Amino acid sequence: MTDIQLYNTRTRRKERFEPLDPANLRMYVCGPTVYDRAHLGNARPVVTFDLLFRLLRHVYGADRVTYVRNFTDVDDKINAAALARKQAGDARPLEELIRERTEETIGWYHADMDALGALRPSQEPRATEFIGQMIAMIGDLIEKGHAYAAEGHVMFRVRSYKDYGALSGRSVDDMIAGARVEVAPFKEDPMDFVLWKPSDGDLPGWDSPWGRGRPGWHIECSAMSHDLLGDSFDIHGGGIDLQFPHHENEIAQSCCAHPEGGFAKVWMHNEMLQVEGKKMSKSLGNFFTVRDLLEQGVPGEVIRFVFLSTHYRKPMNWTAEKAEQGERALRRWRSLFAGIEPGQPSQTVLDFLADDLNTAGALDFLGHLGQALFTKAGSSWKAGPETVRDEEWSRQAGIFVASAQVMGLLGEDMGVWAEMPEADLGGWTERLAAARAAAMDSKDFSEVDRLKALLIGAGVEVRMSKAGVELLPGAGFDPAKLEGSE
Repeated sequence: MTDIQLYNTRTRRKERFEPLDPANLRMYVCGPTVYDRAHLGNARPVVTFDLLFRLLRHVYGADRVTYVRNFTDVDDKINAAALARKQAGDARPLEELIRERTEETIGWYHADMDALGALRPSQEPRATEFIGQMIAMIGDLIEKGHAYAAEGHVMFRVRSYKDYGALSGRSVDDMIAGARVEVAPFKEDPMDFVLWKPSDGDLPGWDSPWGRGRPGWHIECSAMSHDLLGDSFDIHGGGIDLQFPHHENEIAQSCCAHPEGGFAKVWMHNEMLQVEGKKMSKSLGNFFTVRDLLEQGVPGEVIRFVFLSTHYRKPMNWTAEKAEQGERALRRWRSLFAGIEPGQPSQTVLDFLADDLNTAGALDFLGHLGQALFTKAGSSWKAGPETVRDEEWSRQAGIFVASAQVMGLLGEDMGVWAEMPEADLGGWTERLAAARAAAMDSKDFSEVDRLKALLIGAGVEVRMSKAGVELLPGAGFDPAKLEGSE
C-alpha cells in the first residue's frame, strides 16, 4: 500500500498518515458561505482537498472514505442580500428570500466546482439543518463551565481551554496584544467569542434557551463534524486564513464539549492565492470569480492544472501566462492520448502525491513521460502511424492517462473544450522541418518565416526546438486557409 505523508499544521511537521480506522477514513473541510459567486481563491481549497480525496479513495478504496464539506447558509452577508431584495420591493417573507438566495448560490457553486473537475463530497451539510445540534452543544458547554449566557448572547470562555492557541502557535495574551478583538460589556474576557447571538424581527432566528437567535460562525463546523464524523476523525482542512480564529475556536469548542475524543487528528491548510504577483483585491482590479474565468474562455481543467502546478502549502500566483501554458500542455496530452484506455497509475506519480500532495513533482514527471511518448509517436500532433502505437507504447500511454486522472485531469467529461478539427499536419511538419534544416545551412530563413506565417494565420501553433517541429491546431484552426498552399 502507498505510504502517505501529510504535513500536520498542528504539530508543524510532516507525518506518516495512519487512519484511525482504515475501513472508515473521515475528512472534514470548511466550505463556503453561500451569499455570492465563489472567487478564484475559494477554489484553491476545493481543488487541494479534492485531490486528497481522490488519493485516499485510490489507496484505501472509494467506499472507505467519507468527505464532508459544509455550506454556511446562515450569515449576516446572506441576511443583507435578502434584506436588499425585500427593500427593493419583494414582498415575500425574509426566510423565503434567504432560502432562495442560498439555493441559487449553492447551485452556482456546484456548477463552478464541477467545471474544475472536483468530485462532490460524500456529504454537504447546511448549517441551517443542524441548529438543534448546535443548541445542544452550546448547552453542554455552559453546563461544563466553558461557556456563559449574557444579554441574549452565549460566549465561549477561551481561558477555560488550556491549549487554546496551539494550532496557530500563539498565546492568548499575545493574541490580545497583537490583534483587534471585539469589546462588549457582556464579555468576561476580550478573547471570548460568540456561540449564540440574538435575532430581532428583521433577521432569521430560532428559539433557544437563551432567546430567539442564531448561531455564531464557529459552532457550526463543530456541531456538524461531530454529528457526521464523530468526536474523533482523521483530517480537517481549509485555507490558511481559517487557521485563526475559526479553526482555533473549533478545536476549543469540540475538545471541551467532547473531551473523550481527539477531534481532528491531522490539520491541513492551503496557502493563499495571488493574481499576477499581487493580492487579489477589487481595489486593484484583479478580483475575479471562477465563473468570470470560465466565461472568458479559460477551461475549468486549465484552472485546475494551474492550481496543481504549485504545492498547496506555497502561495499560488495565478497568471495569464500560466493559464496559456496549462492549456497548451492539456491540448497536447488530450490529442496524443485520445482513445487510450487508462491502465494503472504510475507508482512514481502516486509516490509524489503521497508525499504531502507534491503535485508539482507529479506534473513534472508526467510532462517528461508525455514528451517521451510524443517523441516516439512522431512529430505530428496526432499519434502518428499505427505501427508506432505498439503494445509497450499503449501500455505507457494507459499509465499516463490513469495517472492524470488520479489528479483529476484528462477525465472524459472534461475534454469538450479541447476538441479540435481533424487535421493531418504531417506534410506541413515535414515541409517546415526541411525548410528549417536548409535555412540552418544557407542562413536564409525567409521560407521558414513564410511557412510559419501561413500556419499561424490558419490557427496552428508552431513550436520549434532542438527536438524538432511541433504543430498544434488551436481552437480557431481553419484548415481551409492551408488548402492549395502545401
